[in-house]
Amino acid sequence: MVDSLMSHPFLAVLAYFSVGILALIVFLSCFEWVTKYESWDEIRKGNLSVAMATGGKMFGICNIFRFSIQANDTIYESLTWAAVGFVLLLVAYFLFEFFTPVFRIDDEIGKDNRAVGFLAMILSVSLSYIIGAAVI
Repeated sequence: MVDSLMSHPFLAVLAYFSVGILALIVFLSCFEWVTKYESWDEIRKGNLSVAMATGGKMFGICNIFRFSIQANDTIYESLTWAAVGFVLLLVAYFLFEFFTPVFRIDDEIGKDNRAVGFLAMILSVSLSYIIGAAVI
């Protein structure tokens, strides 16, 4: 039944959009659990570093989902590959923290170190293209 609904372009757009928004919320919540700072509280306070890092994560998640939609035939396959891509983006986040032993990424972003926030944003955006191309 889902396949017959997905054959209608308008319904397919609504389905992918809905699933994409839900995936963004779920995956972004996972990032929220692993960071030391409360993203939305910090953004409310005007912490630009957190906003940049969170925006980069949002872009990265959506970009990976975009690649998975383009490369797969069904919404299920797209969501599965988007989830794999998200796990890779999460691993990259941990590696970024691990490979910068001079300071803690989360601590610096929480303190509004804009250089680190910008770097985190660029890393998420950049890696989303590599991950997206790889998960197809």
